[in-house]
Amino acid sequence: MSRFFTDRLKSLEAYVPGEQPKDMKYIKLNTNESPFPPSPSVIEAAREEAGRLQLYSDPECTPLVAKFAELYGIDKESVIMTNGSDEVLNFAFMAFSDEKRPLAFPDITYGFYPVFARLNRIPYEEIPLKEDFTVDYRDYVGINKNIVIANPNAPTGMALSLDEIEEIIKSNPDNLVLIDEAYVDFGGESAILLTKKYRNLLVTGTFSKSRSLAGARLGFGIASPEIIRDLNTIKYSTNPYNVNRMTMMAGYSALVDNEYYMNNCKTVIENREYTAKELERLGFTVLPSKTNFVFAKSPDVGGEELYLKLKARGILVRHFKNARIKDFNRITIGTKSDMQSFISNVEEILKEKSK
Repeated sequence: MSRFFTDRLKSLEAYVPGEQPKDMKYIKLNTNESPFPPSPSVIEAAREEAGRLQLYSDPECTPLVAKFAELYGIDKESVIMTNGSDEVLNFAFMAFSDEKRPLAFPDITYGFYPVFARLNRIPYEEIPLKEDFTVDYRDYVGINKNIVIANPNAPTGMALSLDEIEEIIKSNPDNLVLIDEAYVDFGGESAILLTKKYRNLLVTGTFSKSRSLAGARLGFGIASPEIIRDLNTIKYSTNPYNVNRMTMMAGYSALVDNEYYMNNCKTVIENREYTAKELERLGFTVLPSKTNFVFAKSPDVGGEELYLKLKARGILVRHFKNARIKDFNRITIGTKSDMQSFISNVEEILKEKSK
């Protein structure tokens, strides 16, 4: 680091994104991207907007917000659009938490939560997952802290029920509860409609996973109008044109083509179930997933070893070095062909190990 880097950030451990190697062609099962391209109308909408890039984008994302509110049955004043869901998460950390209002979130979850907390000087508690890697909602009932829960959780893929989420929300009426629903379209239950009932709930999500727009960077937050106004205060104090013209219209068209994307989600779920059964056939422990990935470990090969052997064969999965989950790998669900190649390579690796 340079000698100009501020002392308060010198110890910051940045979030580590999934690797994007360019040395060969890989089957990418490591970053939870969709295996499906955007719909043709989305591509055309982005292409049309490319001819208007000399103009600033609409800071209110008017057509996108209107279409989103219509699709989800909520008021336009209850929606904010952001540059990926990471931005709305950071806005929320900045807006609602400080030394007097600390945070709580699981110890094994999305890696950006502790980064955002440290970046914004927010005290936080990491609440351990249970032995079976579930989030126990009772650990969060009445704790009087701002709460952040990815539901379904990452990297485990497991989800709380809507009733359990509601118990957390109503037992902490004076604190913000943020439910990060990045993966909810793959089998989870959305808490979006609970934002009409509870003024302390913020639901966040992304177009990256289920709507094939990871490269466009589009996320959203849904909450009471007063919470959205607070988030917009942060947005207009940092980057009012945070969603570019092409992304805004691509997102709008993706909502119009909602059936295409929801059908893709069904295919991913089918491929996920196939992958889980095949891994279990090979002796793996596979956690029950409501996401577009599975989290699995083998009794016969370590997590890091399997990750490295697959990478050498041109298949990328995600390995984490956290001691409690180091034997696991997170495997994004791709096309049926991708998953068949993955399984056959795993089978070959296990056969080589047994010799």
